[in-house]
Amino acid sequence: MSLFELVGVLFTVVAVLGYLNHRYIGLPDTIGITATGLVASLLLAWLGRHVPGATAWASALVGRLDLPEVVFHGLLSVLLFAGSLHVDIGDLARQRLPVLVLATVGVVLSTVFVGGATWWVLQALGTPVALVWCLVFGALISPTDPIAVLGILKTAGVPRALEVDIAGESLFNDGTGVVAFLTILGIATGTAEASVPAVALLLAREVAGAIVVGLAIGYVAFFMLRAVDSYPVEILITLALATGGYSLAERLHVSAPLAVVVMGLVIGNHGARSAMSARTRQHLFSFWELLDEVLNLVLFGLLGINLLALADAELGSPLAALALIPVVLAARFASVGLPAIVVRRRLEHRTPHAVKVLTWGGLRGGISVALALSLPQFEGRDTLVMAAYAVVLFSLLVQAPTLGWLLRRLRIARS
Repeated sequence: MSLFELVGVLFTVVAVLGYLNHRYIGLPDTIGITATGLVASLLLAWLGRHVPGATAWASALVGRLDLPEVVFHGLLSVLLFAGSLHVDIGDLARQRLPVLVLATVGVVLSTVFVGGATWWVLQALGTPVALVWCLVFGALISPTDPIAVLGILKTAGVPRALEVDIAGESLFNDGTGVVAFLTILGIATGTAEASVPAVALLLAREVAGAIVVGLAIGYVAFFMLRAVDSYPVEILITLALATGGYSLAERLHVSAPLAVVVMGLVIGNHGARSAMSARTRQHLFSFWELLDEVLNLVLFGLLGINLLALADAELGSPLAALALIPVVLAARFASVGLPAIVVRRRLEHRTPHAVKVLTWGGLRGGISVALALSLPQFEGRDTLVMAAYAVVLFSLLVQAPTLGWLLRRLRIARS
């Protein structure tokens, strides 16, 4: 099957899932497509028991899609740029302390809590996994997924100040999360030095370097936008910024997700206000909103379809995967609650029940699954991959649809 045919099959399947959800189920599009993809995967897995080769064929098709490659070198750069484009930098600056603490200290605490608790739970269930690999799992599952989070914030009715906290954290914690993941993965595989100075140097290079690169490339694009008044050309410049800027950041060995978020903030705030005509601004934002919606549907459809890859796999105990869902939620509550003591005046004073909402609204998505699927082979890998799928599906199919209900229950929903 050629690349063009593969893309055609992917779009066709996602379109069918979207149609079935919109016509017969009525869930929000991203959640409904993931749910129908899950149901379709389970049906095909059941069919594979009665039709020899059916599941193997479907799994081979999904295997060619290579979710980590599609996410990290296809969808992520565009979706992060689109998300940051709509964030008001003034709101973000006013909430900088909660966002900074949640995106750094919160991720580190969650990684440690999830890793330690996962090691203990798997030992108790008789499916032990080495502690260092449990910490790798903690690192890949701790960052909230900006794509999932930004999608649900549009309709959940989260209070404005808390919405900025959740959105800002999810956009920025990818940088610290990926650095933590790569560092612990390097220690687990023996390719990285397990010392405080080495980790600090890596963090400084990845995060500080990403901010510098993002600002530099963002302002180069800003001056280019200011020199022309043609919305097709300006849209093309922003597309080049999101994709080419992301690739350049990777080449420079800095955090590409964080760099592209900074570029989006520069263009969405300074560029939109002083470098574009009103006509261009309307076309540009409409284009990125549409692209964001379409690629969101593709990503979550791909996540649902990828469950086919598990149909033929001999994975670890489903009980272990399910047991880690409350572990991740408890770690999220602790990793948000402890930093909230430091920034309580910024969180609880302005928005009651902020820790509860941040815990339940900390959604995981395709990024966590992509990181899990990129893991090398080791004893217990399949158990952790299955656990990552379980946590993500719980996020999308339980937490996301009930976030609005929780806000109404707590009487803090924004009309």
